[in-house]
Amino acid sequence: MAKRPFGTVAPPGTSRNWGYALRRVVCPGSFDPVTNGHLDIIGRTSRLYDEVVVAVLINVEKKSLFTVDERIETLEAVTREYGNVRVEKFYGLLVDFCKQQGIPTIVKGLRAVSDFDYELQMAQLNYRMSGVETLFMSTNPEYSFLSSSRLKEIARYGGDVSGLVPDLVHRMLVERLRG
Repeated sequence: MAKRPFGTVAPPGTSRNWGYALRRVVCPGSFDPVTNGHLDIIGRTSRLYDEVVVAVLINVEKKSLFTVDERIETLEAVTREYGNVRVEKFYGLLVDFCKQQGIPTIVKGLRAVSDFDYELQMAQLNYRMSGVETLFMSTNPEYSFLSSSRLKEIARYGGDVSGLVPDLVHRMLVERLRG
């Protein structure tokens, strides 16, 4: 199939694909819990690609606050408005998931230089192993300080995390942590 000319946008009410090759991308993470920073990256990515697969990592070595199924249900609920986002779980190497799904590109949000140091090495390894490309998207400065682990710690000690997570996630955090 022919590639879509750069900068072309499908007219309102028509398929975003126009008969060209579908542009698919994966946004991976543990999303324990999903934050407004995650949603910012997913939402911005959804405007650039035809399909965004949010891949929830199953990490048996990490003690999670929410189960994988809870995280998937939450992500499906808070990304429903985008229309082109699908949520899947995966175990193992992200590049293997990408191959299985036929996804050539990973999008990662970067909050700071420290994120870049780690993510660049992962991107280079992923490319060497599989040819899967990684694109970096800078985080909205409004969320540059935000991480799921810090957020859970603040909520655990009674701090206010409203405005940093979707309302649904806020209710779940309060219920789970403060009982």
